[in-house]
Order: sequence, then C-alpha cells, then structure tokens
Amino acid sequence: MMLKKIKRRLSAIWLEFVTGFLWWGVGIVPIHHFRRFFYRLAGMKIGKGSTLHMFTRIYDPRHIRIGQDTIIGERAVLDGRRQLEGSKGGLTIGNHVDIASEVMIWTSEHDINDPGFKAIEEPVVIKDYVFIGPRAIILPGVTIGKGAVVAAGAVVTKDISAGSIVGGVPAKEIGKRDISNLNYRLGRARWFQ
Repeated sequence: MMLKKIKRRLSAIWLEFVTGFLWWGVGIVPIHHFRRFFYRLAGMKIGKGSTLHMFTRIYDPRHIRIGQDTIIGERAVLDGRRQLEGSKGGLTIGNHVDIASEVMIWTSEHDINDPGFKAIEEPVVIKDYVFIGPRAIILPGVTIGKGAVVAAGAVVTKDISAGSIVGGVPAKEIGKRDISNLNYRLGRARWFQ
C-alpha cells in the first residue's frame, strides 16, 4: 500500500515537471515544428498538418490525440488527464478541427456532492470538422459531433449532435449546419504564433 502511494506521488511530480516544461520551455517558442517535436516526445499523438499555437497549456499529453489538419489557438487548455484508477479520461480531437484562442477543454473536475470533493475524470471527444469559438469551455464527458459549431464563450456541459450550432451558458442549440459535404482544409498556421 505504501509503495503504491509513493509510486503515485512520484508519477504526479514527474507529470508536473513535464507540464511545466511544456508550458514554460516549449510553449513560448514561436516555431511550430519545435513545439510539435516536444509535444510528441512527451507522448501526445499529433496528426500531419496539425498545429498548436503558442502558450497552449497541456495536462498529461500521453492521453491527448489530435487528428490531421487541426489548428489549436493560442492559450488554449488541453486536458488529457487520466490518472485515477478505472478512469476513462483523455482527450481525442478529430481531423480538420478549428479550436480558437483561449478555449478550455477539461477531462477532470471535482464531484461537488462528494464529502471528500473527489476528482472525476471523463473523456472528451471532438469529431471532425468542428469549430470551437474563442473562450468556450468544454467540460468532462462531452462528445461534440461532426461539423458542430460552438459559439464564443459557450460552456458545453452535454453532448452536441453532428451539425449543431450551440451557444450560451450552458450551451444550447441555436441552429444547424449542413454537414453533408464537408471537405475543406484549414490552411497553414501562422509562422510566429
């Protein structure tokens, strides 16, 4: 029991070191190839043509998977935590996904009804061709369907169906998007972002 506790503590300290290095040492460098190299080295899966802009905050890169031609805006938060026993946490982002600046995607939160305020970890899945506007918040356990649009500042607490346009706090459907022929590419990332 004690050995298991020590192992968990050492693992947590190592993960804090990795997170700090990715934030302070890698995230500030204005070269996409440099950042991608270190994110992949830390265990993140990043598809061809995808880029993460500067100052992206990453929690547990080992459980983050990003598809092809996806752009993550500056100062976004990507939470890949999956540390609890039996946890299903982790973050999966599809192909051709556009995530704007300062979006927060969380896979871990506290159970406010638990006397010990225990952590809950649930996976977040973002399907292909999704657009998430600036400063939106995606909470644990959410799946965002193909081609969905999340308006700026929305707080997503429940699954979003394919092609839905949602906004507000909490996010509610405000429209639909035709997703029958989505086949665009997002283009190249800016050099020094």
